Amino acid sequence: MKKIDDLTVKIYADGADKVGMLEMYARPYIKGFTTNPTLIRKAGIEDYSAFAKDILQAIPDRPISFEVLSDEFSEMERQARKITSWGGQVYVKIPITNTRCEPCYDLIKRLSNDGIKLNVTALMTMEQVRDVAEKVCGGASCYISVFAGRIADTGRDPLPIMAAAVEVLRPCRNLELIWASPREVFNIFQAEAVGCHIITVTNDLLGKLELVGKNLSDYSLETVKMFYNDGKRAGYTI
Repeated sequence: MKKIDDLTVKIYADGADKVGMLEMYARPYIKGFTTNPTLIRKAGIEDYSAFAKDILQAIPDRPISFEVLSDEFSEMERQARKITSWGGQVYVKIPITNTRCEPCYDLIKRLSNDGIKLNVTALMTMEQVRDVAEKVCGGASCYISVFAGRIADTGRDPLPIMAAAVEVLRPCRNLELIWASPREVFNIFQAEAVGCHIITVTNDLLGKLELVGKNLSDYSLETVKMFYNDGKRAGYTI
């Protein structure tokens, strides 16, 4: 098993808690950051722009993605052009469709051709991957976020999809594939195996990285002790 420092897949921290983000920033293996409106709301942030600018000042030298908030493409474009002005390391997250299932393809092509770095998000099908790649290949740097974890939640194996997506993106040097919404640490090694460029990982999962390579016999004994001690502390009897 490879050590975390030896992986070629880049690990990006996914979250919106400033303390947690700065904790991850101190770890050299964290190569970038992603956020989304759901995570920002969960963190109790009230001023989206102020939060983003504060984080960019605290973390000035690694890529960070911030998402547009509108459901209308004209307003998404206005917001995207404003967000990109916040810093050179900013990637603008554009959802694959709006809430009416209208695809974002014309918008991302226009933004990419204008040099705006993008993170096209919430993809789950190969058709979406192919369509996005066609629109932004050769443009500005662009992440394509395929939500492998959510695909797995439906009972489907995401590995064939992610492997196929790697091949679709291979001819386009400006595109990088993100394995998004991982559910377990092992997903990092799966992303590595299929050739994904990036995997976004929440702080909860990142906290488990210290377990990588742990002796399984030792881990088994620790688990037995945990069950025993918790039962003893609770004072249970049978």
